[in-house]
Amino acid sequence: MPDTFQLPLFPLQTVLFPGGVLPLRIFEVRYLDLIQRCQKEGAPFGVVCLTQGSEVRQAPGEAASAEAFHPIGTLAHIEAYERPQPGLMLIRCRGGRRFRLLRSEQMKHGLWTGEAEYLADDPVVPVPQDLVPVRVGLQRLLQHMQAQAQPGDELPIQAPLQWDDCGWVAHRWCDILPVSPQLKQQFLAVDNPLIRLELVGDLLARLKIGTGPE
Repeated sequence: MPDTFQLPLFPLQTVLFPGGVLPLRIFEVRYLDLIQRCQKEGAPFGVVCLTQGSEVRQAPGEAASAEAFHPIGTLAHIEAYERPQPGLMLIRCRGGRRFRLLRSEQMKHGLWTGEAEYLADDPVVPVPQDLVPVRVGLQRLLQHMQAQAQPGDELPIQAPLQWDDCGWVAHRWCDILPVSPQLKQQFLAVDNPLIRLELVGDLLARLKIGTGPE
């Protein structure tokens, strides 16, 4: 069994994939403290997808449901950090390794922490011929985004571009597909990158999202 480690958790109504880009606007005290500490220490935090509850704590007097989240998440490494005004942080994170929570605990001030183990990194698996249209569709979509982008826009697909890697192509599709966080979470939990890309290809066909021959 791999060594376990402790990490602070950031439950969100979204899924972060390895290599993905996640911009966040932080204003809750519990997360301001968390992000400031991670930034100072150069340490990541864990993003987990909510199954119950809200990203923002309810104001006093409002009904609130307890927070619950999936046990499989992704490390978030802070790449850009800005404090435009007191009580507000703007950050951009990059997805790192996947992990599985073994246990989690909510502290008195509301911050979650967990004990986790790493999940295996994807092996690099070349895109097979029958899935080349899935890769080509993503390449065309990125070209369209680049053509439409204005100066200063940050695209959701960023270098390094790994077009012949099943896991990377599947993750980048998952970043941008208009599907529920719960479905994206299912893709995140798939350990085999080739199977993950096959599932993405099936989903694209069902959604009638264009892929094309090379």
